[in-house]
Amino acid sequence: MGMMRGLIDLLFGEQRNVIRDTVEVFRPNAEAQAGREHTFSQAALAQFTAEFATQPKGRFDRFIDGLNRLPRPALAFGTLGLFISAMVDPIWFAARMQGIALVPEPLWWLMGAIVSFYFGARHQAKGQDFRRSVASSMLDTREVSRNIRELRALDAESGAKEGIPPDRSAKETGVGGDNPALSDWRRKDAG
Repeated sequence: MGMMRGLIDLLFGEQRNVIRDTVEVFRPNAEAQAGREHTFSQAALAQFTAEFATQPKGRFDRFIDGLNRLPRPALAFGTLGLFISAMVDPIWFAARMQGIALVPEPLWWLMGAIVSFYFGARHQAKGQDFRRSVASSMLDTREVSRNIRELRALDAESGAKEGIPPDRSAKETGVGGDNPALSDWRRKDAG
């Protein structure tokens, strides 16, 4: 008994655990690791909060923000203005278009590059949002197809209650009609 007590005191005495301490040399303590990760994420959030906190904007910042918002509406309204001017005064419009025809091709390329880069970032961001929404929709596909099957089953039940054969009710709704292959497929799908 005394030898066992001595071994237990050696391993676990004086508020220590030799086995735990040895294992932690090879594998970190999960609880301590979670605490360190929590501290790290809190520090990162505090840094982001300080960096992106809304500062009161001065006149210059507000002026620049307003300028950054002008190009898209200016291009849209300018194009609409060209259409209106072509209808109101075709001679004036034709004279301006003759002037535009004199613009050298390298200048058109430069303008195209500037406009492409300006709107390209917005297009990319919108494209990523669109792909994200498509992926989200794809996740809902199973539920939607299950709902459609349930609705078709309810439709078939209501047609059977009214004494309408399934092919005739499909013909009346415009789905299926006199298509023997589709009718055969529906019978196999229902059975």
